[in-house]
Amino acid sequence: MSLKLQIAVIACLAVVAIADQSPYPAPPAYAPPAPPAYAPPAPYHPPPKAYHAEPDYPDVPPKYNYNYGVADGYSGANFGHSESRDGYKTEGSYTVDLPDGRKQTVKYVDNGDGLVAEVTYEGEAQYPEYKPTYKPAPPAYGPPPPTYA
Repeated sequence: MSLKLQIAVIACLAVVAIADQSPYPAPPAYAPPAPPAYAPPAPYHPPPKAYHAEPDYPDVPPKYNYNYGVADGYSGANFGHSESRDGYKTEGSYTVDLPDGRKQTVKYVDNGDGLVAEVTYEGEAQYPEYKPTYKPAPPAYGPPPPTYA
């Protein structure tokens, strides 16, 4: 074995021997925590009562009438709705002006056994042909900037 290799092996053994001796104290050995002393369970306390009473709702069937309508000349919106209810019987209707020029009317009745609706249309659907108008594009660039001498 060459001298250089022997010196390298001896240096490695010296490093391992020195590294084995730590300058810090060894950590204490792990000890499991002591089991807790027996304690009886906490006494049961029911949850606190609500601070307000529940409202009492009457046992009478609902009864109402309402209607509304909108006619906006600016946007062209024109629709309305009316409904009346007496217990389980509900009846009403609503109307809508459709974009194709017709007026749709829906009349409905519900006697408590399901909704029955009747849809009717007034007028003829109109689909005018779209004719785009030519609009030239603006110039890409304005006049050249002035030059100063």
